[in-house]
Amino acid sequence: MRRFRSEVLDWLEAGCVVPGRERDVLRMAEVLPSPGQWRAFLEQVTLWLGTTALAAAVIFFFAFNWDDLGRFAKFGLIEAAILAGLLACWRVQLDGAPGKAVLVMLSLLTGALLALSGQVYQTGADTYELFAWWAVLILPWVLVSRFSPLWLVWLVLLNLAASFYFSRGWAVDGWLWTMFALNGIALALWEAAHRAGLFWLEDSWPPRLLSTAAGIAATALIISAILGIGDSAAIRVLAVLAYVAWLAVLYTWYRQVRPDLFMLAGGVLSLIVAVAAFLSYHILDAGSGAYLLIGLAVIGMSAGGAVWLRSVAREQLA
Repeated sequence: MRRFRSEVLDWLEAGCVVPGRERDVLRMAEVLPSPGQWRAFLEQVTLWLGTTALAAAVIFFFAFNWDDLGRFAKFGLIEAAILAGLLACWRVQLDGAPGKAVLVMLSLLTGALLALSGQVYQTGADTYELFAWWAVLILPWVLVSRFSPLWLVWLVLLNLAASFYFSRGWAVDGWLWTMFALNGIALALWEAAHRAGLFWLEDSWPPRLLSTAAGIAATALIISAILGIGDSAAIRVLAVLAYVAWLAVLYTWYRQVRPDLFMLAGGVLSLIVAVAAFLSYHILDAGSGAYLLIGLAVIGMSAGGAVWLRSVAREQLA
């Protein structure tokens, strides 16, 4: 279908379509959405905007009326909202969009309840504990939802918990390793579940977000190793090996097993950044000519990567 749409667009550019019939051709090729598709899109947009707005309204209501509400009123209102959401779960199908929207709202309200507890009782808990317990408490709803965006919300909470944990002691290397391992393992599990045939993991954008997060951490680790930043030489060697393994797995899987141009483009960009960092660290002090050499190297790698990605794209369309 993608190849057919591309051919239709080529026909339009070449002027092979009868003048005045362009929209009919695009509609037949399913390039333009039909009225039914527009209605379905608007239904989804209003559902999720309404869900987010409802959860935000509860949170902002507490923020605005904080001084006028007593302790029991605050907890009673937010727990009543959570109870209403739980009761709604009995009235809707959890596999449908309304049921998933209710589970998302319950997950957001759980975070609001934890934040309220911390503010009212001033427990003195660290910020990372809030996000860690938030992830733990909503895990049952995440499991039953079979909804990829809610799984991503859960992973974001884990990332935030780890980030706030390492921010206490400025352990940058530990934070980068944790981000790389956490998102890399999540990506591997996602791909394994997708290959096993789980229908609700068919979207392509969630693994791309995970790959972006893991790739940024891997690139930061290799730059840290190149610049000599790290606890020991062994850790820097391990970072190099991990980065090479990451690129090898990324290429093998998304080139041979499940082709994905976005993933390959991210790997190319990461490699260009790593090589530029290596050249900058070793030859930047050689003089003004070093800037020219580094610039030419970046341009050459970018051009070569673009040519290779275009050839991969043509293969995928063939």
